[in-house]
Amino acid sequence: MPTQRPAVLEGACRPAPPELAGSGPLPATADLAALAATARRIRRHAVGMVAIAGMGYLGQATSSAELFAVLYRAVLRHGRDRFVLSPGHYAITHYAAAVEAGLLAQGALATYGVDGTWLESISTERTPLVSATCGALGQGLSVGVGLALAAALAGEDRRTFVFASDGEMEEGQTWEAAMFAAHHGLGGLVLLLDCNGSQVDGPIGTVTTIEPVSAKWRSFGWDVHGVDGHNVGAILAALEAATASVRPSVLVARTVMLEGLGSVGDDRDAHFVTFGPGDVERALADTAPAASAAPAPAAASAAAVAAGAAS
Repeated sequence: MPTQRPAVLEGACRPAPPELAGSGPLPATADLAALAATARRIRRHAVGMVAIAGMGYLGQATSSAELFAVLYRAVLRHGRDRFVLSPGHYAITHYAAAVEAGLLAQGALATYGVDGTWLESISTERTPLVSATCGALGQGLSVGVGLALAAALAGEDRRTFVFASDGEMEEGQTWEAAMFAAHHGLGGLVLLLDCNGSQVDGPIGTVTTIEPVSAKWRSFGWDVHGVDGHNVGAILAALEAATASVRPSVLVARTVMLEGLGSVGDDRDAHFVTFGPGDVERALADTAPAASAAPAPAAASAAAVAAGAAS
């Protein structure tokens, strides 16, 4: 396996291998119904990917689906802006959103987590379509700050988006980066913070108290946008305001693990989900297109589910 470390590349991001590449970036859309449908398909793709091994980071995909849907389909200028994925286990959402943006072929999702794949379950420097990714949590904002400062010094029309999880606020490096970004007035820097209240050791509040989240970021000189992380309209409005600001901005997005998978239930450790009997079928029924929410055939193979999850 490749060594996991922050990896920054020339240009906007590492391209997808030709055999996995999509047809090209789709035009941006501000249609809220379309963005909500995209989030639903992201969850459906994630169910298919987790079904391959019967376990995986499904909770992360379900909590962040709307954030990625709006970012990838409405705001991120693919090929120009930079995107840093700080928590590598959220790669599952990145792959699903990349398919929805036309950057990755849908069939590539059937290789998720398979030995030798480009679509590793925890992102590495091989991971396509990101500017940088991190193995150890808490490093992504520092990388994003460096990219944003470089763009500002070069006078480039390039914005930097960083996706991070709320547990990373427990890392001191995050706050060093926050202080540095505000000092340098990095208005081209936007942080999307998935506040789902969960980390590998359990509920964040039982490990380290991070509240008040918004007040802390505001005290460091950032523009703060508190949003319902499952409301695509609120996310879009906040991202539009953030990209117009002369200061670094953070979206404090309050989310729920396993959102949109009511049939699977929420009484399990959603940080890493293991599918039990019937869970895949129930999850596919939950994420079926709203107009025709019919359950998928129970006999579908994991690979077929992954390849056809957006049907």
